[in-house]
Amino acid sequence: MERLEEKLWLNGHKKWSLPGILFVVIAIGFLCYSSSLAEQKKPSVSGYLGSSQCRSCHERFYQLWASSYHGLAMQPYTELFAKENLKPQLDEIVIGKIRYRAVIDEGPGFVIESEAQKQKKHPILHVLGGKNVYYFLTPLEKGHLQTLPVAYDVNKQQWFDTAASGVRHFPDRANDEAVHWTDRAYTFNTACYACHVSQLVKNYDPKTDAYDTQWKEPGINCETCHGPADEHVRVCLEAGEGNVPKDLKLKTITQSRGFTGHQTDAACSTCHAKGMPITNEFVPGDDFFQHSDLVTLEHPDFYPDGRDLGENYTFTSWRMSKCAQSGKLDCGSCHTSSGRFRFKDKPNDTCTSCHSDKAKNFKAHTHHEKSVVTCIQCHMPMTDFARMNRSDHSMRPPMPSATLQFQSPNACNICHQDKDAQWADGHVRQWHKEDYQKPTLETAALINQARKGDWKNLSKMLAYIQHKDRDEVFANSLIRLLQNNNDPRIAVILTDLLKNDLSPLVRSSAANVLGYRLDEKTVPALAKAAEDPYRLVRIRAVPSLPSVPERMIPADHRIAVKKASQEYVASMASRPDDAMSHYNLGNFYRNGGKLKQAADSYETAIKLQKDLILPYVNASLVYNRLGDNDTAAERLKQAMAIDPNSTAAHLNLALLYGEMGERDKAVNEFRTTFKLDPQSAVAAYNLCILLAETKPQELIDWGRKAIRLQPENARYAYTLAFYLHRAEQSDEVVAILQPFVDRHTTEVDIYRMLTGVYEQMGDRAAAIKVYETAAENKQFPEQVRSMFRSHLQELMSQ
Repeated sequence: MERLEEKLWLNGHKKWSLPGILFVVIAIGFLCYSSSLAEQKKPSVSGYLGSSQCRSCHERFYQLWASSYHGLAMQPYTELFAKENLKPQLDEIVIGKIRYRAVIDEGPGFVIESEAQKQKKHPILHVLGGKNVYYFLTPLEKGHLQTLPVAYDVNKQQWFDTAASGVRHFPDRANDEAVHWTDRAYTFNTACYACHVSQLVKNYDPKTDAYDTQWKEPGINCETCHGPADEHVRVCLEAGEGNVPKDLKLKTITQSRGFTGHQTDAACSTCHAKGMPITNEFVPGDDFFQHSDLVTLEHPDFYPDGRDLGENYTFTSWRMSKCAQSGKLDCGSCHTSSGRFRFKDKPNDTCTSCHSDKAKNFKAHTHHEKSVVTCIQCHMPMTDFARMNRSDHSMRPPMPSATLQFQSPNACNICHQDKDAQWADGHVRQWHKEDYQKPTLETAALINQARKGDWKNLSKMLAYIQHKDRDEVFANSLIRLLQNNNDPRIAVILTDLLKNDLSPLVRSSAANVLGYRLDEKTVPALAKAAEDPYRLVRIRAVPSLPSVPERMIPADHRIAVKKASQEYVASMASRPDDAMSHYNLGNFYRNGGKLKQAADSYETAIKLQKDLILPYVNASLVYNRLGDNDTAAERLKQAMAIDPNSTAAHLNLALLYGEMGERDKAVNEFRTTFKLDPQSAVAAYNLCILLAETKPQELIDWGRKAIRLQPENARYAYTLAFYLHRAEQSDEVVAILQPFVDRHTTEVDIYRMLTGVYEQMGDRAAAIKVYETAAENKQFPEQVRSMFRSHLQELMSQ
């Protein structure tokens, strides 16, 4: 809809424009993360020989590996396996209206699916896991390997509903709903393969949505951690029996072999992390952030204090550990390469080598007898999710106060289940004069507030992310949560972090958030970040840059931006069966004005995951720009059918109706949007405009809501002031507009309106002062400043 304009003359020379509907693009543009790092292994099997080639020289290690949970991460289902590891499923498991029962008595195993009088058999081909749970795979059409709906609890020796076990129970929101077992989230080829088989080639055909997936061998084999062994075997054979080559042509990723602790951790964290792969080319010895992003506490699978709520795969909490941050402790310090705990019989030994003072005064430190408690029981408490046990790797001391405030688990009450957190907190505070819980509680409170969009402590959040002693994970979480806050300080601070922070994770998140705040300062910073030594930072810096004119990008960074953009596209293309990759690629193309490619990417995302709202909403924006408003509206209605409470879908449909001139429909959708999201300043502002002719008093109420929600928005302020002036409420007009003049706003209409109002009120001195401020504002072009000087001279001559 075209902006309306009305001529309003005051003293014969002033013209104010009537505010128009704000048809801004409300795109859902954030990057999304997968549940685990599924595509981290190099797809080529060139140079890989398989574990059998290692056995002849390394029999002892082979046997240790073959019987480990790494070696058995996936194995073929056999009658012998069932006999040795499973108990029969006596009772059917009912999911909805369908009954399931695993049959493992004799011969090939299968799961019977029964509905009414119909039955279907799903053969069991493979078995995943074994430490806590066995999951089972069955073939579906087009080569899809699917996780079956029933799984086996190793510890309780019972069958259970796979999807129901993964439902998260949040303390401050509604619980999850179980995902159907045929959903792509449970497709082995898409979601979980790289951490259960070795040297896999996915062979996915996007045209037919079909797989011809192959792997070198099941389980995590020797070469997954050591790299390809063909050259190693060659030089050893050439050296002859009993001779050791000078160069073994094989990587052993340990600090004793010259690798850093972070490189050692990276070799493990490709599987033991919750994040998003950005390449499929990781090899042992590479840095984690060259190939992956990491989910932090912005995600609801973590409690605000960083404890595990859902499944998080260890690496995020590990990066919160002071021991890990020191670089002295790495995964191999406590675990063997086959995943076993080195200190099973003497668990305290892994800690006392550094913390000998605590070992000498064990009872004074723990307030428990040595025979009763171990270091890891207090500092690495074990919890469970989806029937799988996991230990907290942040290694922080017990914090029962966090349980009281956030309902997160604490080590004291995991043991003392007959007591409550208040009891535990009382003992902790009695034993420790220093309140060691306070820093974590304060930072966790900021995380909790930011998650809820509560910005009363924004200044503290901004101070924290800049502090030299800030924790990387907490700071990164706050940066990501700041994305939807428009405070002008954020861009300044994040620009500095992008340039100077030592953490590639923090720099990458700063770059991503700055992508929504493009101006003459942030664009050059993002362009420079395209030269960052870490791939993660480079590809987070460039997705929004195609939307700006090339002249805004410094000439000496343009080649780097082009290369990083190619890296970004390659990163998204590395997972062709992932809906979010196509969605993010659609955003990239839309930013660059490649609308047909953007639409194709969004449609592919919809095809891959029909219940994902994001691509429907952003596809509607593209179709609108292509002139196809019917399809644009249809995509938004489809999004609302998936989630009737989607504020993004309702808001964009309201904007679309407004542009199409269907005002009544637009008003209804804006009202629905504000009902769903009372923080939607855009909805309030547009209702202020749309109700101008029919409900003049109500429109002022909506204008006040908009300015209350976004008090720094000059356009909102001008709009409300315009209608207040019509209603002859000049005092409120002055109260609203004068602060913007005092802050040297660049909204020309504000100066023009305020001077006119002052003149109407007879306050000539105030009008002159506003003119002077405008004339001296160096942010205005000379032509505008000259106009205000002319008006000033005219007024002073009267």
